[in-house]
Amino acid sequence: MFPACFAGYPAGVTDTAYPGAALGLPERGAGSVARFPRRLVAIFIDWFACTFIVLAALRVPWGGLTGTESLLPLGLFAVENVLLISTAGLTLGHGLLGLRVHRLAALQDGRPGMPGLRTALIRTVLLCLVIPAFIVDRHGRGLHDRVAGTVLLKSR
Repeated sequence: MFPACFAGYPAGVTDTAYPGAALGLPERGAGSVARFPRRLVAIFIDWFACTFIVLAALRVPWGGLTGTESLLPLGLFAVENVLLISTAGLTLGHGLLGLRVHRLAALQDGRPGMPGLRTALIRTVLLCLVIPAFIVDRHGRGLHDRVAGTVLLKSR
């Protein structure tokens, strides 16, 4: 069964409407779909934070990770995403940029919805593969968000 976001448009909403219109979201401000530049900055904040933590923990200079050690920032990034998205609905980067992950089905029922562990895990695995995040729909949602049934919204 497909999430509601794959269904047709609500009455009066066209394909040329703003991102999030067919999802019943506002065009601007809090509750609107986060646009790609803000999403990209948030992910870089998370990535650099995880990289710096690993480098500091291992006492290795920037660029000094080799072999399997070079995967440690990705592992920490995955752990950060799963834990923080499932419990708080945001990562460090999201929080700094005023973004929050919501379950789309909950939003369409008129209630806020924390992603939960399963949803955060699905979203994180696909996000760590990188490519799914660049396969976006008309609402700016990456494949990782569509498969997980989530949407990244502005919280302020």
